[in-house]
Amino acid sequence: MTDIAGYRSGKTARDENFPVASVLINPRFRQPILSFYRFARAADDVADHPQLGEREKLAALDLLEATLLGRTDAAQDALPLRRALASTGLAPRHALDLLTAFRLDVTKRRYRDWGELMHYCSYSAMPVGRFVLDVHGEARSTWPASDALCAALQVINHLQDCPKDFRALDRVYLPLDALAAQGIGVEELAMTKASPQLRACLESLAAKTGELLLGATRLPYQVTSVRLAAETAVILALAWRLISFLRTRDPLSERVHLTKVDAVAVAAHAAARGIAGRVLRWIWPTATARGDV
Repeated sequence: MTDIAGYRSGKTARDENFPVASVLINPRFRQPILSFYRFARAADDVADHPQLGEREKLAALDLLEATLLGRTDAAQDALPLRRALASTGLAPRHALDLLTAFRLDVTKRRYRDWGELMHYCSYSAMPVGRFVLDVHGEARSTWPASDALCAALQVINHLQDCPKDFRALDRVYLPLDALAAQGIGVEELAMTKASPQLRACLESLAAKTGELLLGATRLPYQVTSVRLAAETAVILALAWRLISFLRTRDPLSERVHLTKVDAVAVAAHAAARGIAGRVLRWIWPTATARGDV
């Protein structure tokens, strides 16, 4: 199979839970980030395609890798990222890590515990944040907070989409031990409404995801780019709002996604606060050094 473009889902960056290279990002960095997103979107569409067999999916992912590394030009969705890497001097490491995750999606349908899920996130989510940081020239000391944020965003998506993933793909990201702790199994995800036991399981996983977000709160203050700080502040705020939904709503029978209006309101407030916080953190020590306060 060579026509990977023929398996696109039609989903774009505008359909994601969280902003992808929004207007807050410096314009010169948006194209590399969007190229990375296009590559990831293509790989995700292949891994999740309901009509492709396992062998076809793996072959398509191999073709994306081969195109990214310059061995062929067959996978059109990999070409913009290849050019972006060449122009920025960045290595393909993060994109290759993503392909590892998508290959797991093809071959692995259950996760034993939280640690195994975090191992998956180290390939499926953390490389995304690391790529954005590398594009901005940020220090690697920002990676741990970014990793926590990206893993949290990934688990939020898993919790939101848990019924759809099970019904359409027989894929379950909810750790099996978390389900077993409530005395239930994956078949609960086929119901039209979550049982009290499943709700308790989902609430416990949302709480653990909140702990990840706590580890990410310092990221807007660690990055040197004010624009990137505002973007990460927005993403954190959106994630906290979704965590609150997941702790009180049932993804099997209720909406656990933000409306566009709500998302814009949360984003605007968070961006303003994020920028103001950066300014105040700069003014306060400077004024203190001058003896103005």
